[in-house]
Amino acid sequence: MTGTDEVEAAATATDEALYVLTAALLTPAQFPSVLGDDYPEACAALGLGPYAQGYGLVLGQDGAGARWTVVVDDVSLVAVAIASWDCGMEYDLSPDDRTVVAALPGWPLELVVAAPNVPAPHDPEPHPDGPRTLTPPDTSEWGPAQRRLGADAVALQWTMWREQLDPDTFGPPAAGAARDESGAASEHAEPHEVTVAPSKSSGAGSGDMPEATGHDAEEPGAEKGEETGESGESGSSAGGAASPDRHDAVESDAALEHGVPDADDAEHERQHPNAPGEKTGVQRALAELRGYLDSAPPLGRVRSAFAPGGARTLRADGPGWSVVARTDDVAFVLLDECPGDVHPVARDEELPALLRSLEAMAVRPS
Repeated sequence: MTGTDEVEAAATATDEALYVLTAALLTPAQFPSVLGDDYPEACAALGLGPYAQGYGLVLGQDGAGARWTVVVDDVSLVAVAIASWDCGMEYDLSPDDRTVVAALPGWPLELVVAAPNVPAPHDPEPHPDGPRTLTPPDTSEWGPAQRRLGADAVALQWTMWREQLDPDTFGPPAAGAARDESGAASEHAEPHEVTVAPSKSSGAGSGDMPEATGHDAEEPGAEKGEETGESGESGSSAGGAASPDRHDAVESDAALEHGVPDADDAEHERQHPNAPGEKTGVQRALAELRGYLDSAPPLGRVRSAFAPGGARTLRADGPGWSVVARTDDVAFVLLDECPGDVHPVARDEELPALLRSLEAMAVRPS
């Protein structure tokens, strides 16, 4: 948690009305993956300690339009608000002052909404003795943040990605997936090329955005001519990128534009001169993932979420790589060294046991 001085400063900062735009969970099992590979790293991005019970993040603007992130320890309250907004229901998220841990200037995530009838979103004036101003991670170029956003998008669009795999190589989806008869380590097919671009959160849930005073938050229009995010759309995004469906109310996700791998091997070799290195990168990621079974990784490195048919969706991250898998199916690997590529991993004789063991150690939403 934080010290007494920080709590008192937070209470003072929240004396003014805060127009709530959205909220997020910051817990070992659910945190905005754009902030880090694991829960402690995500907490450190906000200058917080890895409190075991987690936090709720409330993002909004004060009466002057300044961006603020209020951190509370009432995780259940924030979870209920997010669930309500996801269902298109109104919910007045007004945390009790006693639950406030800190009031941090700025936003750790990009938003495209703004409170009505107040100046455009901007960072508050820095205080010499106050916490640093939060800014979203840079997702303008491929790197760890983009890689994790891409993995989240694959998890959300699992069916679309799975249907693109050759059934002769990877077996049919889920039940009855074919095994690698050679018994060798998992092999990956030619990577699917994607363009991953950050999408700015439009607020909690799929319905109208509630806020503290009962007014709907509004997206800045042409009449204001102001941006509400910290950075623009990625220059790497080709036209027509499709945004993934949202499972979490505010977690920053990614927009993917799928490209079919080249049929001509020579052309693919020209576009991917480091293809052998890509295979090495996937093998390294899988080896480090297996290493988690022998030496426990930081909390939140391996997370488990709901999947249809009694299976679970696994999300795992490590230095330079992210993995998405279904416990009854295949896996996908994304690498820092391979911008925009999603590498499928066949369900051979070793993968099912690895996924079962990872599921047993993974953290789950409570």
